[in-house]
Amino acid sequence: MYYSRKLDPKVNQAIETELFSEKCNDDKHKNSRILQEVHETASGLHGAGLIDKRRMREFDALCHLDVHEMPPENIKRLREEAHVSQAVFAAVLNTSVPTVQKWEVGDKRPSGPSLKILNLVEQRGLDGVL
Repeated sequence: MYYSRKLDPKVNQAIETELFSEKCNDDKHKNSRILQEVHETASGLHGAGLIDKRRMREFDALCHLDVHEMPPENIKRLREEAHVSQAVFAAVLNTSVPTVQKWEVGDKRPSGPSLKILNLVEQRGLDGVL
């Protein structure tokens, strides 16, 4: 969850839906507009004291992250550079070990929130997402 627990669960769900909606990924312009609106809303909530500074930084990172496809060799390189096992990497990414294994050999491609987190790991390192 990338938002404050103080918010109404319906608001939390709406924010999560806006941020990670697969439908939005099809239309880059629409996605940018939606993320801009979500970021503006989060900024207002931060100003009202409903989202703390740490969560606001997470919104900044998610809303302004340039997400690109991640080839299998890059995923494996990220994990190896972090000196972690597939099990630890899977736990950090909130996914399963078989999924990480499939990503690393190219049988499956990360998408949605997993792809965003992998891009964050690429930019900031594993410590940057913990």
